[in-house]
Amino acid sequence: MKSVTEIVIPQLAESLVSATIDKWLKQPGDHIDMYEPICELITDKVSAELPSTVAGKLVKILVGNGETVPVGTPVCLIETEGAEEAQTAGGTQSGYSAAGQGAGLAATMQGGAQVAEGDMSMRNRFSPAVQKLAAEHNIRLSDVQGTGLGGRITRKDVLAFAQSGGAAGSSASQASPQAGREPSNEQVRSTGLHLTETPRLPTIQQYDSPITGVPGRGEDYIEVTPIRGAIARNMKQSVTEIPHGWMMIEVDVTNLVVLRNKVKDEFMKREGINLTYLAFVLKAVVNAIKEFPIMNSMWAVDKIIVKRDINISLAVGTEESVATPVIKNADHKTIAGLAKEIDDLARRGREGRLTLADMQGGTFTVNNTGSFGSIITHPIINYPQAAIMTFESIVKRPVVINDMLAIRSMANLCLSLDHRILDGIICGRFMQKVKENLESFNNDTKLY
Repeated sequence: MKSVTEIVIPQLAESLVSATIDKWLKQPGDHIDMYEPICELITDKVSAELPSTVAGKLVKILVGNGETVPVGTPVCLIETEGAEEAQTAGGTQSGYSAAGQGAGLAATMQGGAQVAEGDMSMRNRFSPAVQKLAAEHNIRLSDVQGTGLGGRITRKDVLAFAQSGGAAGSSASQASPQAGREPSNEQVRSTGLHLTETPRLPTIQQYDSPITGVPGRGEDYIEVTPIRGAIARNMKQSVTEIPHGWMMIEVDVTNLVVLRNKVKDEFMKREGINLTYLAFVLKAVVNAIKEFPIMNSMWAVDKIIVKRDINISLAVGTEESVATPVIKNADHKTIAGLAKEIDDLARRGREGRLTLADMQGGTFTVNNTGSFGSIITHPIINYPQAAIMTFESIVKRPVVINDMLAIRSMANLCLSLDHRILDGIICGRFMQKVKENLESFNNDTKLY
């Protein structure tokens, strides 16, 4: 017996009241497996894929792309049959039956599952399930033909590729979450010592003019996605409500470079992750905040709230957006512990697997803009925090020491501050402490 199940917007976090449908990954008529992503959701803090809680056939989409609806709102109907009806966690049984869908619904089902010919806009967007499956079968995703919406690669595509013997052709490369990325022929910038790969570029899709229907001469039209809209609102709130001040300080990180080069290979063998400079930077920042707790505060009109917990927001950029997952109680962690947290949050951020819980509770933000080769940045404060600091690219250059020239590894630290809370003196002392902490790392520094 067939029946229809409603899939609803789940309560992703306690404070979540609504979410926006970014893009449907399935269309009416498509078969959907249990836990297979059916659409992408956008909230004020994070984007996430909505998995199906049942297996069956998508028969109707109730909420279109770009629409914002409250938590608990049904977004689509999935036709199930037999024992699958009982598996309704997260979904609710409706009174619909297959026979009662009517002609209008049948018309919707026809043709909706077809992938627009030539549309490959989703070709390089991979779900965590697809990435995991590709890694299990040692498959390079760039070799797989996608049959999903916009050329997206589905689990079925990966399994079919593996069964066809395609994995052998991909074995030369290491399957990893980054396996599907197209290789870049551009040269990596050599002046940034810790710049290990060429930053990826966002894909620009061309749309017809909303006025004339014809692209303008020398112009492209880019649709503002919900996540881009959320970023725009948050940035506008920060710059309009917070009077930003800015300062920069130069740091000699030569000893830190020597230390990291000495221990990074052993750390990789032991932990299976890369020991980045950012872990040392966070340790230096956290220890400085302990001495200057006012940096860990926020403005509340008639009072200034100083947070006791030191929760570091970490800016993680992707091709299309930036997220700020939080390392909670960062002052309780060692350098090795911070490195593990950084690796986990950055990887899940780039795979689109961050949750709202990962994004909440930040008290101070650090951004590793040096990974792009940047040497100076004027960052916008992550509202409602009091400050944000960037760590810029490490560059070798001549420096005068004791009236003699020496080649040292130098980096800049940039700080934007809420001038309602912080002034130059306190921020200058804070930056000097961060500098002192970074320059004090040496071969005797303990990672654990």
